Amino acid sequence: MASPEIEDGPDGPLAGHPQQLRPLTGGLIAAVLQARGYAVVEEPGGDLVGRWAESLIWFHRRGADGELFQIRTVAGHRFTIEHVPALYAFCNAWNHDRLWPKAFVHVADDGLAQVCGEVTTDLERGVTPHQLDQLVDCGVATGCQLAAAVAELPGGSVR
Repeated sequence: MASPEIEDGPDGPLAGHPQQLRPLTGGLIAAVLQARGYAVVEEPGGDLVGRWAESLIWFHRRGADGELFQIRTVAGHRFTIEHVPALYAFCNAWNHDRLWPKAFVHVADDGLAQVCGEVTTDLERGVTPHQLDQLVDCGVATGCQLAAAVAELPGGSVR
């Protein structure tokens, strides 16, 4: 991300010294996503979500003070319940070989399963816009890699 203190103007969420830690806020997350050109919408609870191919990626603030930053990918392909053991094996292999994102299986109330991935970082002490940009870049890139790998698994369909 290029010089956020210049791009954002004097009062924007990216303004200020680029090395200065600042609290994680929804405005800071939105500004970093916008600086990257990512199209996201804000949900009623304040979380941001965007679509990458068939997958959705959420940007959450978690924790008592909103100090945990979580990027959660939900792969677009869904699987019937018979595929869950193979999906568990896929996630175990993924988690063994890669650090990001942590992959897991979610079975919805309709009985269909999806693979999700998440990256969670504790930013209690604060974050610079450049650090947040790197977290967003890594979270989105690795989430898209996970979704692409899930799309190659047999038995899945986009619904």
